[in-house]
Amino acid sequence: MLSFLSRLGLWAFGLILSLVFFKLLRLLLRKQRLARALDSFPGPPTHWFFGHALEIQKTGSLDKVVSWTQQFPYAHPLWLGPFVGYLNIYEPDYVKAVYSRGDPKAPDAYDFLLQWIGKGLLVLDGPQWFQHRKLLTPGFHYDVLKPYVAIFADSTHAMLDKWEKKAQGGKSFDIFTDVGHMALNSLMKCTFGKGEGGLTHRDNSYYQAVSELTLLVQQRIESFQYHNDFIYQFTPPGRRFLKACQVAHNHTDQVIKERRAALQNEKEWEKIQNRRHLDFLDILLGVRGGREIQLSDTELRAEVDTFMFEGHDTTTSGISWFLYCMALYPEHQQRCREEVQEILGDKKLFQWDDLGKMTYLTMCIKECFRLYPPVPQVFRQLNKPVNFVDGRSLPEGSLISLHIYALHRNNTVWPNPEVFDPLRFSPENSSGRHPFAFIPFSAGPRNCIGQQFAMNEMKVVSALCLLRFEFSPDPLQQPIMLPQLVMRSKNGIYLHLKPLDSQSEK
Repeated sequence: MLSFLSRLGLWAFGLILSLVFFKLLRLLLRKQRLARALDSFPGPPTHWFFGHALEIQKTGSLDKVVSWTQQFPYAHPLWLGPFVGYLNIYEPDYVKAVYSRGDPKAPDAYDFLLQWIGKGLLVLDGPQWFQHRKLLTPGFHYDVLKPYVAIFADSTHAMLDKWEKKAQGGKSFDIFTDVGHMALNSLMKCTFGKGEGGLTHRDNSYYQAVSELTLLVQQRIESFQYHNDFIYQFTPPGRRFLKACQVAHNHTDQVIKERRAALQNEKEWEKIQNRRHLDFLDILLGVRGGREIQLSDTELRAEVDTFMFEGHDTTTSGISWFLYCMALYPEHQQRCREEVQEILGDKKLFQWDDLGKMTYLTMCIKECFRLYPPVPQVFRQLNKPVNFVDGRSLPEGSLISLHIYALHRNNTVWPNPEVFDPLRFSPENSSGRHPFAFIPFSAGPRNCIGQQFAMNEMKVVSALCLLRFEFSPDPLQQPIMLPQLVMRSKNGIYLHLKPLDSQSEK
């Protein structure tokens, strides 16, 4: 018996050793293929084991990548560990060559999101992606977006009332979390049927879970030792990831459950039937039936999880960094404020048509997006070869990192890129610009489906903030940029707020 068990143990050990060997062989062959594809692109020195991972994990890694753009025009190899190598691009013609085509998201990065958001629109590919995109597009029709203006305003006023109390002490405070709660509250009301009132304890737990998940996913992308799913689940970050996923999923399941229950109400059903265009969640639930695409429960939760994350986290980043820019540049802050006051006039509330009149505010938002893009880096995997403008090429299967932050600060594309200049986006200065030079919402057929939703929210929230407060920076607590799927600050965004009582619009 012992002899049999020992032989069985040897067989098991041999099998494990063989599996490890074949896995390592596959990785080495893949590395060889990627390295051969990147061979014609010079780049910064790489560590044989860590690649560039150690450098990009350091504080200031974003600026490190910008410095590489000055050494290596167009693109350079970017290795995250010994086996995953991307071509890191930050030049408009290179971006156009890839992002005008609709290649799939790179699984080496986006597979790390699957356990959290599932296979929703962000990570789907091929005909299924096209079907879901077509299904969800009507949820962002302008007739659907119009009523959201009032909802954005209500959520913003609740946040500003909180800021009135915080500002009384005269000390600076971190605005990022408050903006995040406001954005989540708006999203829940606009697209998930949430009633009046603020966030519940469950909503706040969800917000904290998303902050944790974005941090862990970013760390995992940059830390090759966590790339293996089996190993990762046994690590402390892996266990934190699974716990946060459960919180997020419980929240999503409850949102779907509550909306389905509301649809049993006859008045709610009649109200929906009378609308020309359905809201996001009503489309997913198929309340009118007869559609070509029938979503499974798994697909439904994936799309809700995806939009729950993307619908509040990116706008949180955009609004927070915009207010920081306004604090840094009081002359632009005052000009935006005067424009907003003129548009509002004697009215109590902004109307849909007012958003298109906010020309200077919009230019300032775009300049903020240039300097602090809400999503600083995205990834693709080529499903066919690509030829670049300078004659170089990449074969099918190659990995692409589009570094939006570096593109937006590339001094061959943007003169004096570190200078905050909203007039870059005036009609006369924008007319001759490369269409792929400014892409805060990505580009091409796989651009952000919710970008109009996000821009409308940015305008309403920013305008109301400027009417209520004068913003100034705290020189003792300057934010440290931190890419965490979205652009965050390592130490928060601390601002001084001075109430403008005579101009307060409540």
